[in-house]
Amino acid sequence: MDRRRILIVEGNAELRTVLADALAGLGHEVVTAGDRAEAIAREDLEEFDLIISDLAEYSDSAVQIVSELKRKRLFVPVVVSSEEAQHAGLVKAFKLGASNYLRKPYDKEELSQIVEKTLGYKLRFVEDLKVLPYVREHIEFELPSDISLMNGVLHYLIERVAALGVIKPDASNLFIALDEAFVNAVKHGNKQDASKLVRITADLSAKEARFTIEDEGEGFNVADIPDPRDPENLFKTSGRGVLLIYNIMDQVEYNERGNRLTMVKRPDPSLEHELIESLTPTDDAPAKKS
Repeated sequence: MDRRRILIVEGNAELRTVLADALAGLGHEVVTAGDRAEAIAREDLEEFDLIISDLAEYSDSAVQIVSELKRKRLFVPVVVSSEEAQHAGLVKAFKLGASNYLRKPYDKEELSQIVEKTLGYKLRFVEDLKVLPYVREHIEFELPSDISLMNGVLHYLIERVAALGVIKPDASNLFIALDEAFVNAVKHGNKQDASKLVRITADLSAKEARFTIEDEGEGFNVADIPDPRDPENLFKTSGRGVLLIYNIMDQVEYNERGNRLTMVKRPDPSLEHELIESLTPTDDAPAKKS
């Protein structure tokens, strides 16, 4: 295991020493703190590769440390430690983003495995982030107007979006928007005529997920649907699918005929997204001379 810089936050002086000695014995640089306030006050938190913090009975140190790192938008994995596997603070810590759990009293072999696993995750995560700004994925489907094909297509697209790790399909209602678009193309566009095709394209990147759904129907006048900006119109049966799409996606456009829909979903603000943005070359950056 490579030498890493680790911060230990442990209120029990004896356990703090045991843990520090064990990690130093594994070849790591170890810094210790007796409580949460001392740890959070450090100005070099981002320089640590890992933080191991106890869940004190009253102060829930690890919970507060994870919360503080999140507030400061610092990506430093935190391993929480406790004698109680059912400690109420564990759930809070993991919901806030803790990476792993370490049992007390400390077992050297378990400690080594957890530290290696957690540090490995961080390294893989950061390396993935370095690549993501350059990923461009183009997907095409050409399908008969058959609703039974819908789930397979939608699940495939959602998996590819999730693989980029920036847009969270489960939190963005992306599945609902794609589902509505597909159903509209099959039922209302092609009138479920199996001889007519539905063409779906997806252009995925770290910046956005762009989808185009085109049918071979006669199209429709988009101006005829209720104003999608008015939430009250979501409860109307007329054009409800289109209204949902407008309210879920960040950008929605129909061609003049009304048989081709382009919709775009962009990432919500998050630590991962900000890290990727910081690694992404700007469009106006000067080109390198050969």
